[in-house]
Amino acid sequence: MSGRTHWVLWLVVGFTLITLSLPTLVIVGASFTAGKIIAFPPDGLSLKWYAAIAGASDLRAAFLRSLYVATVCTLVAIPLGTLAGVALAKYRLRAEKTIQLYLLLPFTIPLIGSGIGLMLVFGSAGVLGQLWPIGIAVCAINLPFMIWAVTGSVNALDPDLENAAANCGAPPVQAFFAVTLPAVMPGVITGALLMFILALNEFLVSLLLVDARIMTLPVQIYNSIRSIITPDLAAISVVFVVVAALAVAALDRLVGLDIFLKSK
Repeated sequence: MSGRTHWVLWLVVGFTLITLSLPTLVIVGASFTAGKIIAFPPDGLSLKWYAAIAGASDLRAAFLRSLYVATVCTLVAIPLGTLAGVALAKYRLRAEKTIQLYLLLPFTIPLIGSGIGLMLVFGSAGVLGQLWPIGIAVCAINLPFMIWAVTGSVNALDPDLENAAANCGAPPVQAFFAVTLPAVMPGVITGALLMFILALNEFLVSLLLVDARIMTLPVQIYNSIRSIITPDLAAISVVFVVVAALAVAALDRLVGLDIFLKSK
């Protein structure tokens, strides 16, 4: 690689990193403003807006509801996504093309369409107004991400390990739990953390399925900015950034970011 190409590459990478990180840096800076209006650069430095959201019972309740939705989504996605990912990678299925089309749904079908369809389904079942259907809905929409993560780990699995277990007399179920599942665990952890973050931040589907009694935090923020954007909303956004950063740090510690990137 020539010197000129090297510098051009670094300029492109640097520009991309700045473009991606600039909105986050701006919102972090604005959250520390001492003024009453959100602004960047901040009007002085203060932690009062973080104290304000810590003492706001409605925001705290909304955040706990978002955590509940994300937990339901993750708990449902782990067994479904793991079994589906293993099956797609190891077996030839009759409906394989249909399943492959399903895996493209997060990129091809607008969320508003999926949200309205799920709202009609849950409305017919009479379960609207509860939190757990939101977790199920978010899981149904984002499950392909879990399946992709597990499939990547299964494709990297040495088939001789399962053959060795079978030769030792292990039945298929025992071989799955003793050999296959531990081997694909990096993909399971990767997919689970990704599903948790996606569910925690989901807005549009939640907006269609909640009412005033069970608003999640993204919906609560949306209702607040319809009147006025205050610095406490910037502080809440920073909390979301911190949660996402902690998830990435946990992912790096548990399975390593290199394995995560390879699974994608």
